[in-house]
Amino acid sequence: MSIRLPTAREYALAVDKEHRWLPMLAPRVPLPISVPLAKGEPDEGFAFHWSVYEWIDGVPAGIDTIGDLTGFAESLAAFLLALRHVDPAGAPEPGLHNWFRGGPLRVYDAQTRRAIEVLDGQLPRDCVTEIWESALQATWDARPVWFHGDVAQGNLLVRDGALAAVIDFGTCGPRAARTGWTRRAQLGLM
Repeated sequence: MSIRLPTAREYALAVDKEHRWLPMLAPRVPLPISVPLAKGEPDEGFAFHWSVYEWIDGVPAGIDTIGDLTGFAESLAAFLLALRHVDPAGAPEPGLHNWFRGGPLRVYDAQTRRAIEVLDGQLPRDCVTEIWESALQATWDARPVWFHGDVAQGNLLVRDGALAAVIDFGTCGPRAARTGWTRRAQLGLM
C-alpha cells in the first residue's frame, strides 16, 4: 500500500474527490490507477484528511526507464483518450481542489501578466503577451470531458520499459463547459 499525506489544506481538498471518483474511473481506463482503500481523519498528529492506496509496482517515467518511446506515447494517448470518454456527470467543476484546472484561463490572467513583467528582458514580452491574450479568447464549447491534470513523468509509472500505471489524480476533473463558468463568474462564485 501507499499513503498520501497532503501537505496543505488546498491539497487535502482532493482527498474526497479521489475517494469518490477513482474507484469509478479505474475500470474504465486501460491502465491501473491509484485506487483508495481507506481515508484517514485529521487529528492532533496530522491536520488534514489523508489516503491509503493500493500499491502499484513501477518506477517514474524517464528517458532511462522507457524502452520504446513510441509505444509509451501510444499507451499514454490511449489512456488519456479513454479517460476523456468516461461520463463526467456529477463530477466536481474546476475549483481550488484542482487549482481551477479545466476552467477558463482568466483565472490565471493576473498571475501570468505578473510573470511576463518579472521576465521582461528574458523573453519577447510583446510576443508572449500577444500569445497569452490570444489564449484567453479560446473557448471550450464541447461537452465536459475528464482530464488528469498533472501528466508529469513522476505520475507515470514504468515497468519493464512500458507504461504500467498513471498515478496522482489530485488535480483531475472534467473540462467545464464554458456556459457554466460564465454564469458562475458573473455571480462571483469562481
